[in-house]
Amino acid sequence: SCAFAPGERVAVTGPNGCGKTTLVRLLTGILRPTAGKVLLDGTDAASLELWGIGRVIGCVFQDPARQLFCATVREEIEYGLRNLALSEEEIAARTARYLAFFRLEHLEGAFPGTLSQGEKQRVLLAAVLAMGTRYVLLDEPTASLDMRAREELGGLLTEVAAAGSGVIFVSHERAFIEKYADREQVLG
Repeated sequence: SCAFAPGERVAVTGPNGCGKTTLVRLLTGILRPTAGKVLLDGTDAASLELWGIGRVIGCVFQDPARQLFCATVREEIEYGLRNLALSEEEIAARTARYLAFFRLEHLEGAFPGTLSQGEKQRVLLAAVLAMGTRYVLLDEPTASLDMRAREELGGLLTEVAAAGSGVIFVSHERAFIEKYADREQVLG
């Protein structure tokens, strides 16, 4: 049993095979529990459609390139907002806010496939948080990042949590965990 709160940064750790990936899949609705419950802000996730789960928790997987499919960074952030049937003014405002927050303004017209790993992660974080999700989940976020990109990501995750969103990240990197997690949830 574990719990995650808005505004906190939690590192999920444990040995290989202990269930970290299973937890990610349960939290995002990719898997449904065969026993027990997954509660998202008090609502049983089993009663929610995938899109409903995605409104509460968004995920950036270890290889963000597999999640990107739009022609530009701007379109990537706008995509989910358009599916919420928001006004053009609201879409433009949220997109501008998250382009600025994640320091992506200079890349808004770029094709996401040409971006660095860290830039791809920032695009997905912007797209997820623009949707108004209360939690963001990252699976091995530092796996392909150099030290500068790790520091930048850690700083952004700190800002995300300070703005009130819960940040959950699966990691094996002790230095990143010790610097950027408020607490550690050990599995296994």
